Amino acid sequence: MNSLVIKKVLSGFSLFRDLNDSELTKITDIAIVREWKKHSHVFLQGDPLENVYFIFEGKVKIYKSDINGKEQIVAIMKKGEMFPHVGFFRKGNYPAYAEILDHTTLITIPILKFEQVLIDNPELCIKVFKVLGEKIVDLQNRLEEQILNNTYEQIVKLLIRLGKKHGKEKADGTILLKSEFTNKDLANMIGTTRETISRTLTKMKKEKLIEVNGDGDMILDIETLMAEIQLI
Repeated sequence: MNSLVIKKVLSGFSLFRDLNDSELTKITDIAIVREWKKHSHVFLQGDPLENVYFIFEGKVKIYKSDINGKEQIVAIMKKGEMFPHVGFFRKGNYPAYAEILDHTTLITIPILKFEQVLIDNPELCIKVFKVLGEKIVDLQNRLEEQILNNTYEQIVKLLIRLGKKHGKEKADGTILLKSEFTNKDLANMIGTTRETISRTLTKMKKEKLIEVNGDGDMILDIETLMAEIQLI
């Protein structure tokens, strides 16, 4: 991937979308492109925090692991997203694992070099803060869900969130969510058990709150799910 292609790809990220050609060139000059195989790790929890990554193609799972080896999925990142958001102004170690879910191409930007570019470009620095602010709001909402909502409500809100982020809208307005998330994955996203997810999804199918097609993909009506939350 040559520098012109890298520049075009980076210009598509919200963080860089409004940069002029000269500013974008400074970012491109420090960028490194690398392909990653499925199930490999970009970094491990506790590794020295050295790079910020931008996903050109593929999918990456960000997760934490406790001392007992229990996994908690923080996010599933896809094309057009960056990680880790804490990488810009935080020294120390990566706070989670980053595992490749599909064959993935990442554009890597070394943090020390990136920070110097931010110092030289105050407008870019403001954009970084904006992206971080949006991420903080999302994490706050998810924390509130865990604190204030019962498990059923958390599952419904999880399906809404995944549908909006990873689903594809159909002609009738419903959302097709491909069967890429196992019940274990869903459980690890909200800190419950696989059995609880399975029972809840079965209940929701019986009550016509969700549909599952022959390929195992979910068909979601966001308005129906939103109404379900309001009725609780």
